[in-house]
Amino acid sequence: MNNWYLLAAIPVFGLLVLVHEFGHFITAKWAGIRVEEFGIGFPPRIVGLRQRDEGGWEVIWMGGKRYEEDTYGSRKQTPFSGTSGGVSAPDTPKSNHTIYSINLIPIGGFVRMPGENGDINDESGNYDSQSFAAKSAGKRLIVLVAGVTMNVLLAMVLFTFAFGFGEPNLVPQIGKVVPGSPAAIAGIRPGDTIVSANNQPVKFFSDLQSIVNTELQADKNQHATVPVTLQIRRLGSAVLISTTVNVREHPPAGQGPMGIEAGGKVVFDSIPVWQAPLRGVQYTFQITTDFLRAIGQMITGALPFQVAGPVGIVRITGEVAQSVPSEGWWPILSLTAVLSLNLAIINILPFPALDGGRVVLVLIEVLRGGKRLRPEVEGMINFAGMLMLLTLMVVITFFDVRNLLP
Repeated sequence: MNNWYLLAAIPVFGLLVLVHEFGHFITAKWAGIRVEEFGIGFPPRIVGLRQRDEGGWEVIWMGGKRYEEDTYGSRKQTPFSGTSGGVSAPDTPKSNHTIYSINLIPIGGFVRMPGENGDINDESGNYDSQSFAAKSAGKRLIVLVAGVTMNVLLAMVLFTFAFGFGEPNLVPQIGKVVPGSPAAIAGIRPGDTIVSANNQPVKFFSDLQSIVNTELQADKNQHATVPVTLQIRRLGSAVLISTTVNVREHPPAGQGPMGIEAGGKVVFDSIPVWQAPLRGVQYTFQITTDFLRAIGQMITGALPFQVAGPVGIVRITGEVAQSVPSEGWWPILSLTAVLSLNLAIINILPFPALDGGRVVLVLIEVLRGGKRLRPEVEGMINFAGMLMLLTLMVVITFFDVRNLLP
């Protein structure tokens, strides 16, 4: 693979983070919460942009003051405090203008709001009226789930465009037949085109694979082979030939159930523009269901535990980006959509420091009749969760890098 294609991960990751954090940002503004910083990546900051009270904009470079009120306070940049990386000091002036920043650690993003751990702003325990903590449980829940919601909507939009451009598929023409395989025994030759399987039309090679897999899964008695009747058209002939292939339940390594490889050209199966949004929404729910099922199977041990960290995702993105010239926009658009759904599902899990973990804390507050956890307790819960997440990411990254080594 050309390593330049690895750079495709930059716009892909950037889009996912930007959309997610924009969900938090726009709902926070709607809820009347003061957004102190909207950052891509985690601190320390490289550069930031903020509107001045007297008009115009100022640029804040690395090492510059985070807020005008920093002159009076002693806060430091940290990705661990608060929902998205920090809270306001209780005794300093406030700026109502948001800093839009690019930060050094390129593994995420944040929207920084005051009062994200229920922090109070004066000795009497009164909340800053523009803080996250001052808002009702309903508004806080909306802000917390907005990022996940935006990632799901992004996936729908990307799948819509993907189906509009057309899904690359292989025509069902045989390119190679393994000697001694079920297909060879049934008389199938390279160049043959599959017209139907078990009386079901075959438009693409993937249709044949789907029909064969369905028949194998339907075989409750777990026979060694399952018969599949094919209608084939031979090169240079209009006559259809019928044959039965005894597809294998457990084929040898490197061979499929029939022992064939596709040899047809790639065609793009597009749908009418007016159908693409509906298909995009349907496919989003289908992929989400499959992903949740896979998580459940990994938890129960039915599937091996397989995850990819940033390094692995960068490699996959580079490989997919390299296929765009030959396979069109479907691969990169669908991969970005799947990653967006993954980000949404992972973030909504009820784990401390994630959006889902913070949702749980708000729900606990509701169940306690509005009685909140102490800010120190909530802060420690989220801090511990963040440390565990970072540790897990380091471990996953280690294995990603190890798998890249020869």
